[in-house]
Amino acid sequence: MKYYAVVRVTMTDDSWVEAYLPAVTALVHKHGGEYLARTTNMERVEGNADLPNVFVVIAWPSREAAESFYDDPEYQPYLQSRLAGADNDFVLVA
Repeated sequence: MKYYAVVRVTMTDDSWVEAYLPAVTALVHKHGGEYLARTTNMERVEGNADLPNVFVVIAWPSREAAESFYDDPEYQPYLQSRLAGADNDFVLVA
């Protein structure tokens, strides 16, 4: 069953982004992920929660593939830099 990672990122310090993007893009592809959206361009249709700076949707072939990416030792330093430099929500959706 496909899974989707839905990620909301609100930057508090963007110094991590330049190194993060190319490395993490390669890791997403390594684990079978496909970016469906990675954008700063969004419009509110309803609701009133603050919009993030970046909204990301990644399609994964399975839950295991998504978890394998998230747990990959190569990803850990990039994950830590994102967690330190942004407020994030990272949700897996079946």
